[in-house]
Amino acid sequence: MPADAYGPADTDGLGGPPATPPPTRRRRDGAEPPARPKKRRSGAGRFFRWLLAILLVIVVALGVLIWYVWGRIEKVDAIPEDHGSALSEGRVFLLVGSDSREDLTDEEQSELGTGSTEGQRTDTIMLLHVPGGGAQNALVSIPRDSVVDIPGHGENRINAAFAFGGAPLLVQTIEASTGVAIDDYVQIGFGGFAGIVDALGGVEMCLDEPVQDEQAHIDLPAGCQVLDGPNALGYARARHFDPTSDIGRVQRQRELISAIADKALSPGTLVNPIELTRTALAGGDALVLDENTGPMDMFAFARGIGSVSGGSGATITVPLGSVGNTVTWDPELAGALWTALQNGDDIPPEVIEAQP
Repeated sequence: MPADAYGPADTDGLGGPPATPPPTRRRRDGAEPPARPKKRRSGAGRFFRWLLAILLVIVVALGVLIWYVWGRIEKVDAIPEDHGSALSEGRVFLLVGSDSREDLTDEEQSELGTGSTEGQRTDTIMLLHVPGGGAQNALVSIPRDSVVDIPGHGENRINAAFAFGGAPLLVQTIEASTGVAIDDYVQIGFGGFAGIVDALGGVEMCLDEPVQDEQAHIDLPAGCQVLDGPNALGYARARHFDPTSDIGRVQRQRELISAIADKALSPGTLVNPIELTRTALAGGDALVLDENTGPMDMFAFARGIGSVSGGSGATITVPLGSVGNTVTWDPELAGALWTALQNGDDIPPEVIEAQP
């Protein structure tokens, strides 16, 4: 039988017709179809990864800065373990401006107009009350010429307590005189104060009248102006040009502290790494704190000062009874003030209305 009688040969050896590959799909113009594009990463995903990395770097840098600055701050044992009968609701900071010249060179003493008096006294005494619970923060000035009983030394000006026994005796004296327990101690000297102001690039103050005080080495015109460190220190210390003496001075000190807080806590300082670092280093060199005061306590202090300077708190002087070379406190109104601090309450309206 002829070989072709059985049909075409099975070339695949499978007993069926040869396999035919599927036709390649082509576009009508004959070109190959485009390759499938590779999956691209989301732009939003890349953005958030970069943002997270930047935030991590900032957090680490801030942590290193805080650690470094905290190591430069001088610590003292100022707060007693036993407050006796003194009490307070919330947190009370004692802010002290020392007139110590120990760390100033002769040139700095001349520039700042501090003189060369030995030892140290308190040129500024303030209580910052951060009560929490919805009550307003309060910054209370205590005139340095206030006559009080200093434990172990009898009646004297309150600033003498610092000269007699340093920070511990000053804290003890204030607690005994006010019945208010103090939680934290913050001290700054002449040179440190001027250094912080200069690190901030100066602070703006608006003066209602010219300020001329030879002993404080200042001659400032009326109107708004930026004060550098030496002028700011002189403005805080000046009292001989003012007939109200220490009373007017403590008011100017509160205004100046508020201006410094506004500048230090402004976005222009906080988001500028150079400004922030310079200010933080100046603060680390300037401050003396109680040994148990921590970074979070100082954060609360900064927030408290910021709220007061922003107008959401009270800034007052202890209500006074008699005023002269020395001053005494009004028993009724000062008592109402201390009771408010003890209980964490707002400052009574009658205390605010009695302000000079």
